Amino acid sequence: MTYSLILACLWTVLAAILGMLPSNDNHWRRAYFLMTIGAPLLIWVFWENGIWFGLIVTFVALSVFRWPVRYLVAWMRRQVAG
Repeated sequence: MTYSLILACLWTVLAAILGMLPSNDNHWRRAYFLMTIGAPLLIWVFWENGIWFGLIVTFVALSVFRWPVRYLVAWMRRQVAG
């Protein structure tokens, strides 16, 4: 297993731990932190392991960020609809 996949697994564990802790702002600060760490990590996984492992890690990240992805899709629909 490569270092990028090991770090992606640790990122997933960190996301689960941060999601279990109570938060006053509905976890948005933690989500921004995880996005900041996760984006370069995702690029590294794609670079080092190829498209298939990169897509697997992408789907894992999307499952962690369910609500931000829903808000992004809703915002994009509003932009297209006018």
